Amino acid sequence: MAVEAVSTTLGSAPPPRRQRLLEDERWLAFALLVPTVVLLGMFIAYPFIRGIMLSVTNSRVGVEGEFVGLANYYKVWNDSIFRTAVYNTFFYTAVTSVFKLALGLWLAMLLNRNFRGKAFTRAFILLPFIIPTVLSTFAWKWMFDPTFSVINWTLYQLGAITGRINWLGDPDLAMASIIVVNIWRGVPFFAISLLAGLQTISPELNEAAAIDGAKPWHRFWYITWPLLLPVTMVVLLFSVIQTFADFQIVYVMTGGGPANATHLFATYAYQIGVGTGLLSEGAAISLAMFPILFLVVIVQLLYIRRVEVR
Repeated sequence: MAVEAVSTTLGSAPPPRRQRLLEDERWLAFALLVPTVVLLGMFIAYPFIRGIMLSVTNSRVGVEGEFVGLANYYKVWNDSIFRTAVYNTFFYTAVTSVFKLALGLWLAMLLNRNFRGKAFTRAFILLPFIIPTVLSTFAWKWMFDPTFSVINWTLYQLGAITGRINWLGDPDLAMASIIVVNIWRGVPFFAISLLAGLQTISPELNEAAAIDGAKPWHRFWYITWPLLLPVTMVVLLFSVIQTFADFQIVYVMTGGGPANATHLFATYAYQIGVGTGLLSEGAAISLAMFPILFLVVIVQLLYIRRVEVR
């Protein structure tokens, strides 16, 4: 009896404090979130706060600088090149987003069909998105070169042109060139993401509509598109954020030229902040993009929520 009493007492003893903490879901969640919070703080929060502090000073490379308030923002706003960069960024983002969405949706619809080699084709489609941006952009830069351009050679052989076209030396052609490269790189992301959304739509809905006599266009517009719209808006949101802050394609292909005609927010901020050493003005240009992009994101998120509720 005494042994049983002791066993009962030991069995009912509370677990150690460390074990209780590990079994508590709140402490476990906190422990799992700590590394993420630390990384976000180091690589996002600190640079953002540091950028705000730089933008209200007259800091330069090697010089700490003094507080000047909003003087840098006022100077940037009166800069004609900055206004050009603002227009270019909106134009670049809008045009590329429309084409990436249209081509990506068309490609997703094709890849959603059953055909031989479907798995290989889907993997091959991702190639432009997998290749490092700088590497693929250098290849495109060679393709647009006025002397060694394979595009010029092809057009010349077809009789479409009689002389060399300086694709990256003309302001309008340079903007068109970087738009083409961005579309080429971004279409696979849209295609695969929208394909994943199409896979969640039951084929029975389209089959029932086809039996009722609905044509392919009507089946897409009244069945596929409404069900795919939430996924489409999320993909478009990520694309807008990435394109709005694009840097590598423009920097490698044109460097913002010719004559500052292809500068975006990121490339112009880099040229001023790093190229000339005016860190405070470069930070002000970078932060000028934040409220605009924040407003765009909020509008899109509200629209996505409205679509999901509907």
